[in-house]
Amino acid sequence: MNARLNKALEECGALQFGEFTLASGAKSNYYIDIKKASTKPAILSLIAETMAEEIKAKGLKPDRVAGVVLGSIPLATALSLKTGIPLLMVRKERKDHGTGRLVEGELNAGEAVLVVEDVITTAGSSIKAINELRGEGAKVSYVMSVIDREGGGRENLAEIGVELHALVKGSDLLKDRA
Repeated sequence: MNARLNKALEECGALQFGEFTLASGAKSNYYIDIKKASTKPAILSLIAETMAEEIKAKGLKPDRVAGVVLGSIPLATALSLKTGIPLLMVRKERKDHGTGRLVEGELNAGEAVLVVEDVITTAGSSIKAINELRGEGAKVSYVMSVIDREGGGRENLAEIGVELHALVKGSDLLKDRA
């Protein structure tokens, strides 16, 4: 889908081969380490630019963008800076200090939130974040990820009324390998 982004991910070493256990618990012979990309300003900027273009092309009008701690926070922050859309951060677990909130940032009931993810496999962490956001009154209809590993995440999100927009499919990254 995006040859420039595919090339940048490959060149920075984000695409790795070996034996890996994914967050979902599934085993895989490849891993996409988006942190290798998101810690490089030029690639992070390219991701934010590509996401901003996708938002416009799809006609999305989010009131907020939300990143899930940790991997998607730099992505959501860069997208927020690029578009001017305010940022939310969703924790995976409550802290026993401070406010103890799972959703950080200003969120008003009824606002449309675009959840930003780095890599989607089964979408388990995205679904948990969406449930938290919806519990605080957000309308969540879309997730935008850098990578869709095509491991059932799209279908799992669809079951809860959420559409996945991925910049790159795992099969696109792997098609010239074998």
